[in-house]
Amino acid sequence: MKLIQGIEAVDLALYVKNTLIIADVHIGIEEAMNRQGIFVPRFQFPDLLKRMKGIFDALKGRKIERIVINGDLKHEFGTISDQEWRHTLKFIDFLSRHCSEILLVKGNHDTILGPIADKRKVKLVESVILGDILICHGDKVPEKIGKHKTIIIGHEHPAVSIRDNIRVETYKCYLVGKYRGKDLIVQPSFNLVTEGTDILKERLLSPFLHKIDDFNVCAVEDKIYDLGKVKSLKPLYNLGHK
Repeated sequence: MKLIQGIEAVDLALYVKNTLIIADVHIGIEEAMNRQGIFVPRFQFPDLLKRMKGIFDALKGRKIERIVINGDLKHEFGTISDQEWRHTLKFIDFLSRHCSEILLVKGNHDTILGPIADKRKVKLVESVILGDILICHGDKVPEKIGKHKTIIIGHEHPAVSIRDNIRVETYKCYLVGKYRGKDLIVQPSFNLVTEGTDILKERLLSPFLHKIDDFNVCAVEDKIYDLGKVKSLKPLYNLGHK
């Protein structure tokens, strides 16, 4: 599905200028939650590879020169867990079979990502520029964004609740709107343990997202569905809570 001119959403990834972009994989989140006493089955990594394979299959015949992981490849802030070591390296090896370059954008969870990047000789960067497109994690606004027409961020893990009578389902989603006159796309997380932050009821964290009523919501399920603007969805959600 084309989100804006030249930028296509393929499941949980964006495809633009021969580049595939995913965000917020959070490898190792199950181990971190287990240590907190929360039992989470460790299914994410095989499902992660399966989901990525589906994206590569959908783009079969189309050139992928580089893959950008737009922040938070791993979950732990101040260490690299055993699970993170094993699975981040395996994931990078898997991706490298489908492209000639991998770029790791530094996210707020990536305080100790250098050893992993060095081990596989991939670049760890603050942002990526593709022509007039700026790719940054989204936890902070870069100092210079003036020349870019489009900004792509992660960080927020946007999701949206869809109500059908008493049943409520939550789906990962893209947000498409404006920031200081520029097109802004917010990617859903590639973390498969949780859907993310419900934009209709939870406080948003990114400094790019103070006002999102006029953002379009594109939910990700078996395909991508344009649900319209946030402001048109809020009354429907609130109606179910009266």
